[in-house]
This record gives sequence, C-alpha cells and structure tokens, in this order.
Amino acid sequence: MPSRSERGTPGFERVYVALGSNLGDRAAHLRAARQALESLPDTRVVAATAIEETSPLGGMDQPPYLNQMVLLETTLEPRALLWALQAIELQRGRQRTEHWGSRTLDLDIVRFGDRRVSEADLIIPHPELPNRDFWRRELAELSPDEG
Repeated sequence: MPSRSERGTPGFERVYVALGSNLGDRAAHLRAARQALESLPDTRVVAATAIEETSPLGGMDQPPYLNQMVLLETTLEPRALLWALQAIELQRGRQRTEHWGSRTLDLDIVRFGDRRVSEADLIIPHPELPNRDFWRRELAELSPDEG
C-alpha cells in the first residue's frame, strides 16, 4: 500500500519547495524554514531531501549554497503560498538587492501539483527547473514516480 506521501491527501495539493542559503548559519536558515513551513495553515511537510552544498549559479562570486527541497501538502493557493514563503524569507533577514545575489534564505515554488501559472512574479513550474540539476535530483528523491 502506498504511503500518504505517494498517494497524497484528499483535498490537498502536493507542492515542491526549494530551500537555499549561502549567508550566515546556512543550516540554521534551512532548519528555521522547515519549521516555518510546518506552521503554515492547512499545510504539512511530508518529506525533505538530504541537504547538499552547491556552487552559486549565475556566475556571481559568492559563497556556496546549502540546498534542500521539501514536499508539502497544502490547501493554500499558489499566490498565498508565495506570500507566505516571502514572509519566511524576510523573517530570516532576506534582502532583495541584487538579482542572483547572496541570500540568507531563498524559498522557491518548483512545482505545485499539476498547475501551470504564468504571472509577472509567479511562474509554475519554476522556469529554472531545467537548468538546476540539483532540483531535478531532489524531485526524484522526493517522488521517484513523478521525477
């Protein structure tokens, strides 16, 4: 019999959120993000990948990142989840001063069920998914049947 994470919970959507940090106590930022995600209304963290260190993208000279992906089940709509993720980033000191710049915490919606969203500040699936091998590995780790 499949586990809840394989079959999902009725009324909830499966959402994959990427976590990344390359400033300060990177592991603490990821840990705090997971705890904050657990606290969101009508949302639960079903699974999380191993944490891995990666080189920065975009050719910027900056420290390496710690990355992880979590699988959520939520009844939140994509826009509400985006706002919640941005609030968590701000709580951890995120400053949006430079595109591709260093950050205390970066939270990205990678996939949101089967939804497709194309708005100025929200694109799902995330447009960088094809360019991030570590995201594809993490997706496969969380849900090999959906890879």
